[in-house]
Amino acid sequence: MKFLHKILEKQRPMFEKGGKLEKLYYLFEAGETFMFSPSSTAAKKGVQIRDAIDLKRMMMTVVIAMIPCLIWGIFNVGYQHNIATGQETTFFSLDNLLFGARWVLPIVLVSYAAGGLLEALFAVIRKHPINEGFLVTGMLIPLIVPPTIPLWQVALATIFGVVVGKEIFGGTGMNVLNVAMTARAFLYFAYPLEISGQVWTQMAGDTAVNGYSGATALAVANNVSIAGTQTVVEGLNQANTMLAAPFSSGSFFSFENMLIGGIPGSIGETSALMALIGGLILIATGVGSWKIIVSVFAGAFAMGTIFNLAGANEFMALPAHYHLVLGGLAFGAVFMATDPVSAAQTEIGKWIYGALIGMLTVIIRVLNPAYPEGIMLAVLFMNVFAPLIDFYVVQANKKRRMARATV
Repeated sequence: MKFLHKILEKQRPMFEKGGKLEKLYYLFEAGETFMFSPSSTAAKKGVQIRDAIDLKRMMMTVVIAMIPCLIWGIFNVGYQHNIATGQETTFFSLDNLLFGARWVLPIVLVSYAAGGLLEALFAVIRKHPINEGFLVTGMLIPLIVPPTIPLWQVALATIFGVVVGKEIFGGTGMNVLNVAMTARAFLYFAYPLEISGQVWTQMAGDTAVNGYSGATALAVANNVSIAGTQTVVEGLNQANTMLAAPFSSGSFFSFENMLIGGIPGSIGETSALMALIGGLILIATGVGSWKIIVSVFAGAFAMGTIFNLAGANEFMALPAHYHLVLGGLAFGAVFMATDPVSAAQTEIGKWIYGALIGMLTVIIRVLNPAYPEGIMLAVLFMNVFAPLIDFYVVQANKKRRMARATV
C-alpha cells in the first residue's frame, strides 16, 4: 500500500495549482483520500477535537450496515422467481444467489455510475471536494426499488435525486430532503407501473404457476380491505396458499415469514430482521440515532393500536404489530429516517420526528387506498418539518432556562 501511495504522491503536482490537470484536482483528491487517510492534520495550536472517524468512514459504516439487506435481497430475488415458476428450491441455494446477483448488481452499478459521475461533475464545476454522501445514496436507491425496474430509470431517478434533492441546496450536508427517497418519489410519480414491480416471472420470461400472484403483502392487505369480505389477516393467510413459507410453518404471508423476509417486495426492504441488524450496527457505532429508530416503530405501533380501537374498516382492524413488518417501514426507520442531515437534530426533536414518521406511515397505508405504502411520503413530509420541530424544541428549552434564571 505504501508503494501505491508513493505513486499517487508523485502524480500530485500534475493536479495541483499550475499543473496540467489542475481542473481535475478534486477527482484526484477524492480517489486518494478514499484509499488512504488524509495527510492534513488539525492546527497545532488551540483546542481541537480529534476523532478517528471522518465523513468517508461514517458513510462506509452505513454502507456496511446495509450489506445484510443487500445480500438477503439478492437471495430473495432468485428465490421469489424460482417459487413463482414452480421450481424446487431452498432460500439459500447457489442458484438463487446467482440469479439474484444477475438482476440486482447491475442496478447497484448503474446507481453508483450515474450518481458518481454527477458528483464528480459538480465537484469540478464548483471546485470543491467530491461529497462522500453518495456512498450511501448509491446503495440506498437500488435497495428501495423492485428488481425488474429498467436500468435507464434507475439512472434517471439517481440523477434527479442528486440534483433536486441535494445539489440545488448546496450539496452534502445542506439537503432538506432525503436524496434516496426523493429519487424513489420521482420514480413513483413518473413511472408508477415500473416502481410497483412486475410479476417475478417476467424477469426471465417464464410462466408463473397457476394461482400465483406477485403481489406484495401490502398490496394483498389493501385489496382485502377494499373488498371487505374478510379480515386482512385472513386475506394474508389465504394468499399464495400453494406456496410454502420458507421461514414459517404457517401461511406464506405469516407474521414470522414477513419479519424474516421470504416475501416479494423491493430488493432490500422485504426483511425487517436484516434491517434491524443494520440498525444495531448503526447504533453500536454511534452513526445512527436509536431514538429515531425506536420512535418510528413506537409511532407506527401506537397509530395501529388507535386504528384497532376505531375499527371502521378491515385495514384499521389489522393487529398493530403487523404494521411493523409490512412494506418498508423497518428499512425506512433504520436507513431513511436516521439521515443525519434531513432528520431532526435536537434530542427531544428526534423522538417527535420519529414518532410522527411512524404514525404518518400507518395513516397513509390505512386511509389512502391509492397508495398502500406510506414510509416514503412520511419520511419526505417530516424531512420538511424537521427544522420546525427543532426550532420549537429549542424555543421551549430557552423558555425553561429563562424561567429558572429569574427564580
